[in-house]
Amino acid sequence: MGLFDWLFGQFIEVIEWTDDSHDTMVYRFPTYNNEIKYGAKLTVRESQVAVFVNEGVVADILEPGIYELETKNLPIMTSLNHWDHGFNSPFKAEVYFVNTKRFTDLKWGTKNPIMVRDPEFSMVRLRAFGTYEIRISDPKQFMNEIVGTDGHFTIDEIDDQLTNLIISKFTTILGESNIPVLDLASNYEKFSEYISKKIAPYFGEYGLHLTKVLVENISLPSDVEKALDKRSSREITGDLDKHIKYQTGEALGSENSSSMGDIVGMGAGIAIGQSMAESLSKDRVDKTTPPPIPKANSKKYYVALSDEREGPYDINTIQLLISKDKIKKDTLVWREGLDDWVEAYTILKEYFNTTTPPPLPKT
Repeated sequence: MGLFDWLFGQFIEVIEWTDDSHDTMVYRFPTYNNEIKYGAKLTVRESQVAVFVNEGVVADILEPGIYELETKNLPIMTSLNHWDHGFNSPFKAEVYFVNTKRFTDLKWGTKNPIMVRDPEFSMVRLRAFGTYEIRISDPKQFMNEIVGTDGHFTIDEIDDQLTNLIISKFTTILGESNIPVLDLASNYEKFSEYISKKIAPYFGEYGLHLTKVLVENISLPSDVEKALDKRSSREITGDLDKHIKYQTGEALGSENSSSMGDIVGMGAGIAIGQSMAESLSKDRVDKTTPPPIPKANSKKYYVALSDEREGPYDINTIQLLISKDKIKKDTLVWREGLDDWVEAYTILKEYFNTTTPPPLPKT
């Protein structure tokens, strides 16, 4: 570097910053080993503020506009450097441009599922994700709390911390809401508004303003989603028997269902459906109706003897009791197929000896 280059290069006459990165939050203007010329031109564009740091201390903050740097524009630096009685020589200072625009479409999402109680599914694990927007509301506080001496601070350097703040508060809010899983989708907007209000003070501690939080999706584990899909399908089908018949007809009429495997599978499905239908029908049978009439060779009889029910006896035992005159014609008996007890003679007529001896002759 030549002598004249050094002489003209050490005095900075124009200070400005145009951002084409879209993710830079703070940029330090390169002034290392250089001095700012008194009366230098400073351009601060919309969505920017210029922060002057003197010997490590945040001094003056200039809003958007065009300035000629002199004592009246830098009152704090003037006071710190005792320039009150006039100043027209170059000076040293660090100049930071703080980007005050809104940073949008920043992503947040749960790293691990959130375990919550659900009134319908007992306990479920939920995942959630969405977006949020921020902007720098207090440049001095942001510089002191977050940036420090970083000369090129981007949104990526603070994104993880902000995401953790959102997730921690979202987890608490979701756990306390007691909203059923099936109704969460209708409450995304309420969640967004509530989360924004609850988390905004924590962002304010960093000099940031949380302008918006959006909940895009709250999802269940894949196995639970499959179970819900099956349940929904079952509800839509309605009558199970009619649905099975409909599917069978569709399969028979399809050109692509000619393989033996399809037919076997269809048959198995029909059999299962019929079995289920029969089982349901049996459960609905009135338990007070008499059982079916058994085969003749398996009839069993109950007998009322001395006001006590005895039996069941097979027909051979009944014949023996008749022959011993323990079962009389008017003895009450019952067997399967009868609605009530009847006299023995009415159903066992053939087993009674109907031939009576003649009366004794008179002497």
